[in-house]
Amino acid sequence: MNLTGRTVLVTGGARGIGRELTRQLVGQGAHVVAVGRDPGRLESLAAEHEGHVSAHVVDLADPEATAAFADALPRLHPGLSVVINNAGVQTLTDFFREDPRDTRPVLRRETALNLDAVTTLSTALLPHLRQLPSAAIVNITSGLALTPKASAPVYCATKAAVRTFTRALRYQCEAAAPHIRVIDAVLPLVDTDMTHGRGRGKISAARTAEAVLGGIRRERRELYIGRTRILRVLLRLSPVLAYRILRNG
Repeated sequence: MNLTGRTVLVTGGARGIGRELTRQLVGQGAHVVAVGRDPGRLESLAAEHEGHVSAHVVDLADPEATAAFADALPRLHPGLSVVINNAGVQTLTDFFREDPRDTRPVLRRETALNLDAVTTLSTALLPHLRQLPSAAIVNITSGLALTPKASAPVYCATKAAVRTFTRALRYQCEAAAPHIRVIDAVLPLVDTDMTHGRGRGKISAARTAEAVLGGIRRERRELYIGRTRILRVLLRLSPVLAYRILRNG
């Protein structure tokens, strides 16, 4: 799939991996529809890539705002043919130390952003994408969808759910609209603001974006990036060891 000349939606497009995806997509001749919550970051991004980025301020953790935006996208950007569901948040939670009345709204937003926004955007855009000669939906998941860590239960659960949703959606597209590629990009620990102070052996956002876009061009159904390739093999050889390694990651 050639990305030159395409219109690509990137959620969380103004920071971290999303900003790098935007930069590289523009460099490859695409027009990016960048979505995020921070008006300042989005304004800066649009100014940096003037004429090549359309910025939209949307709180994707708000189901009603997400649905309204998804329904308006085909009208706002009729050439949209690639959707990259990248936005996400990871909350570290110890259920035995924190008051559930405090964590409940935080975890609800985490679920809404990480899972609900993905399903809403993907399904709302299917009628539009079905009319195009070729299209792609790319969902960013994580090695933690395969082997969870104790400190981020809801993040791990939402990424596992997105991974399952992506596979099931792929089955439906293969039957009803085979020209829509549905891709699961499984990421390792990436060096972003979200992972600041966490873990070791991170890869850069630039390398991550390069791998994701390379996978889209090659129309791969699943992308295992960086150390997730090792994790995939380890899960086949010794699942117990794989779970033990990531448990306290």
